[in-house]
Amino acid sequence: MAFPPEFLDELRNRITTSEVVGKRVKLVKKGREFSGLCPFHNEKTPSFTVNDDKGFYHCFGCGAHGSAIDFIMNSEGLSFPETVERLAGLAGMEVPQERPEDRERAQKRAGLIDVMEAAAAWFEEQLQTEAGKEARDYLERRGLAPETVKGFRLGFAPRNRGVLAKALRARGITVDQLLEAGLVKRGEDGPEDLRDYFFHRVVFPITDRRGRVIAFGGRTLGESKAKYLNSPDTSLFHKGRVLYNLARARKAAHDTGELLVTEGYMDVIALAEGGFPAAVAPLGTAITEEQIEELWRLTPEPTLCFDGDTAGQRAAFRAAARALPLLKPGKSLLFALLPPGEDPDSLLRGQGPAALRGLLETAQPLADMIWRQATEGRPADTPERRAAIRAELRDQVRTIRDPELREDYRQEMERRFELVFGYAPKGTGGHGPRAGGRQAGGRSGYGGGRRGRPGGKWGGRGGWNQQWGPLDEPGKRRRPGDLLRPERTEQLLLATLINHNNLLIEFVEDLAGIDFISSELNALRQALIDCMARNAELDTEGVKCHLSEQGFSGLLATLLASEVYVHGRFARPDASAEVARQSVLHILGVLRDRQSGVQRVEEAQALAADMTAEQLKRVQARQKLRLEDDGRKVDLDRFEAMLQTTVDKADS
Repeated sequence: MAFPPEFLDELRNRITTSEVVGKRVKLVKKGREFSGLCPFHNEKTPSFTVNDDKGFYHCFGCGAHGSAIDFIMNSEGLSFPETVERLAGLAGMEVPQERPEDRERAQKRAGLIDVMEAAAAWFEEQLQTEAGKEARDYLERRGLAPETVKGFRLGFAPRNRGVLAKALRARGITVDQLLEAGLVKRGEDGPEDLRDYFFHRVVFPITDRRGRVIAFGGRTLGESKAKYLNSPDTSLFHKGRVLYNLARARKAAHDTGELLVTEGYMDVIALAEGGFPAAVAPLGTAITEEQIEELWRLTPEPTLCFDGDTAGQRAAFRAAARALPLLKPGKSLLFALLPPGEDPDSLLRGQGPAALRGLLETAQPLADMIWRQATEGRPADTPERRAAIRAELRDQVRTIRDPELREDYRQEMERRFELVFGYAPKGTGGHGPRAGGRQAGGRSGYGGGRRGRPGGKWGGRGGWNQQWGPLDEPGKRRRPGDLLRPERTEQLLLATLINHNNLLIEFVEDLAGIDFISSELNALRQALIDCMARNAELDTEGVKCHLSEQGFSGLLATLLASEVYVHGRFARPDASAEVARQSVLHILGVLRDRQSGVQRVEEAQALAADMTAEQLKRVQARQKLRLEDDGRKVDLDRFEAMLQTTVDKADS
């Protein structure tokens, strides 16, 4: 029985070799491959490997080698048709019945591939003609090197209508083939009135996974309602299933483990020129479920790079929502949102590859995009508005089909909601509602087990103290000297000031006089200062909402968490106001001492280079202050011990 080539291509796309082999061989993942004991000969040491990216298995012991189809045929003795039927059942596909029209369709499809190749070659030829100078000038203005134009097989569709049809018909290609390939359409003046589908455009060939041309995209060089135009859907091409540049990007993605998704042809080409060859793009529509699955066949976490405008952000939100139902363990998306007014092409040409690399390294996970979509730019100053945000988060999470991932996302969104708004949704086992950062309703809502408080017990290790908040959890004991670690000190200071808003108002000038070592915490420090300057009337929850709207929701979730609080209970929202104030004073002293230490080093270096009387006088004055600072620093070393004693007394 002969199967249609398009059916076999789709079958190969839907199954992975490791999935098929893993039903018979116990596989262990090692890097990008799997290994196990070969089922085709007796061995004690694994020499059998499976590579999903390349779509084959191989045994270094006996030489067995092949695809998923070969594995079933060789391990179970099935014929090719029986194997295809078995795998189709695994992939949830219906096996087409062999009919004369199927054979005819397969032959027609093969013929259309030849037609598209002939069209691609013709478009390339036209780019080099005198008429193609306009297109060449455009590509040169876009900064494309001649070798790039040649590598991507860019072409030109002339201004004169009907010239493609005439040229290809002279080569023996029929009108029906031209119509079925989507290269021409009929005009209104009879059957011989054929209009070229692409007219006065730069042409971008679109290939399948094997690199065969199956469609074209065109960028207008004149006035047109459609700046970009794709081939219509045909028996070869369905734009919701195809990714531009996939064939070229596959090897690069395999070699680097990185795959970028952009919004257009020129972005893909600019990325390739800028040293990012593993880049693809959907074809003028929002990314589809089939395209997401295609991305995951190449890498478990592709990065979506969207333009830095409102439309780009909307596209990111749509992609995040579309990916949620498809999520699997280890399969997700990352999001790199470019600065306003930039796309990958303009960023690379304006700021260079290092700027883009920096954005990619700080790409946001899918969970951040779901949170941002529900909260960004939305008021949350009333119970009803907060409830609407919570309902949207829950609706999004419910779409996740994998039950374990769905539960993980539910807990993650509840944790963020609690950190930003000060309370967790009812029934989650988290904190109950709070007003102005204070616990409301006595102990209500604190009896759950989310923080390791079995049975709702209070006090003792892993319990809850009303003055200090949750005590140290097992496995999260604070280490001596943690308070004096630079980043930890900065985290504790910000957490304390956010949770105790009156202290933020009191110490905002001191905060402005200190630079943090951590760049992201320094950005949050500046945002806090700006918040107080413009909205001094905000309470603690208002400050959190403001910072979340400014894009700091992910950092807030990290900052206002037990992993930070365990190093300083005074930072918790329920800590004593006076202890929190004294703690801020001490931490500010530590940070001033660190900053003055940097200044002392700089002055010492300047003094060594050019010893003047004025510089010597400044250093001597600094040394005198340092002696005074040393006395304060002794107090800092005792501070945590004093704080622990206070907590112990409160517990007893």
